Amino acid sequence: MKKKLAMILCTALTAASLTACGSSAQSSAQQEETAVSAETENTAQESAAEEAQSSEQAGAESSAPESDGEEQPETITITAKDAGGEDTQIEVPYDPQRIAILDMAALDILDNLGLGERVVGTANTSIDYLASYADNAEIENLGTIKEADLEAVMACEPDIIFIGGRLSSSYDALAEIAPVVYLATDSEVGLVESVNRNATTIASIFGMEDEVAEKMAGFQSRIDALAAVADGQDAVVGMCTSGSFNVLGNDGRCSIIGREIGFNNLNADMSSGRGGSGNGGSGNSGAQGDEQSGQGGSAAAGTENAADAASAQSGNGNGGGTATHGNEASFELLVEQNPAYIFVMDRDAAIGTEGAALAQDIMNNELVQETDAYQNDHIVYLEHPAVWYTAEGGITALDVMLADLESALLN
Repeated sequence: MKKKLAMILCTALTAASLTACGSSAQSSAQQEETAVSAETENTAQESAAEEAQSSEQAGAESSAPESDGEEQPETITITAKDAGGEDTQIEVPYDPQRIAILDMAALDILDNLGLGERVVGTANTSIDYLASYADNAEIENLGTIKEADLEAVMACEPDIIFIGGRLSSSYDALAEIAPVVYLATDSEVGLVESVNRNATTIASIFGMEDEVAEKMAGFQSRIDALAAVADGQDAVVGMCTSGSFNVLGNDGRCSIIGREIGFNNLNADMSSGRGGSGNGGSGNSGAQGDEQSGQGGSAAAGTENAADAASAQSGNGNGGGTATHGNEASFELLVEQNPAYIFVMDRDAAIGTEGAALAQDIMNNELVQETDAYQNDHIVYLEHPAVWYTAEGGITALDVMLADLESALLN
C-alpha cells in the first residue's frame, strides 16, 4: 500500500512539473513573439521617417538653383561704367545679399528678377510699382537718385551699390563703401537692346541670366506694331517744364519714339542752343528756371531741379545735344514745322513740382492749335512721365512706356 501511494505521488509531481515547464515555454515564446513584433514596428517607423526626411531633402534640392556641381565663385567681373561714363571691367561680389539702390532702372530690373527682399536701402521714388520699397520702414532711405545720403548708404552696410548717370559725380565716394555698378542706356543701340544688356549684366551677378530672355519676350513685336503707325509720319518730341516746351532729339530721353518706333523726329539733329525762346519764357532752360525760382514741392523735387541745372550747365548727363532736358523752343517753331504728331512728357509732374502748370495747359494755346497734330488729335501726352523721366532702362518701365504709346496710337 505504501509503495502504491508513493508511485501515485511521484506521478502527480511529474505531471505538475511537466505542466509548469509547458507554461514557462509558452510564456517565453509569447514574449519572444512580442519582442519581434515590437522590433518590426520600430524598424518600420524608422524606415518611414527616413523616407520622409529623404523626400524633404529632395524637395529642398529641387527648389534651389542648380549649380551643376560647380562651386560658386566669391566674385564676378562685369562690364559697367566708371565715374567718367566709360565702359570698364569691375569686380563685384557674386550673389550679394545686401543691395543698395540709387537708380530706379536697376531697382526695376532687380524687382523683376525677384531679388527685392535683398534691398536694404533705396532712393526716394514716386513710381507706383516701386513705391513699396521707398515706403518700407525696414529699407533705409538713401536720399534721391541725384543726391545720395552717404551716411545712410554706409549705415545699411551694402555688399553692392547700383547707381545711374545722375550720381556719376558721387561714384568714387560710394565706391569707398562697396563696389558700384553704374549702368546706362545707349540711344545708339536703342532702348530695348540697352534694357536687355543691362538686365543681363545685373542678372549675371546673381547667376540668373537665363531669366532675362523670358522677361524681354514680346517687346519687339509691340514695337513693330507701333512702327506701322509711325511709318512716314513727322513728329516733334518734347518736354514741358516750368511753363516752357523743350524739344528732344534722338540722343537721350524718349529716343525710342524716333529711333526704334520710327517717327521722323524733326529735331533729331538739333544741337544745343537752337530753338529760341518765343514762348514767353525767360530764355533759361527749364532746369535752371526751377533752381532760380525755388519751385519744387518736395525735398526730392528740389534736389532733382538743382542737380538737373548743374548737369545742364556742365554738359554732364546722358550725353551732349538734347539728351538731358532738350532745348527750349518757341511755339512758333511748332507752327513752322507743323508735325503730324507731337509727343509731350510732363517733367514737372514726373518730379512732383508743386504749383507747376500741367503740360496740357501749357500746350493748349493758339499757336499749337494751328498745327496738324492738334487738329487731328495727335498730341500724345505720355501718361506715366515719372517712368519715362526716372526709370527709363527698366523692364517694367519699358512695358509701361510702350503701353503709353499703344493707348494713344493703336486704340
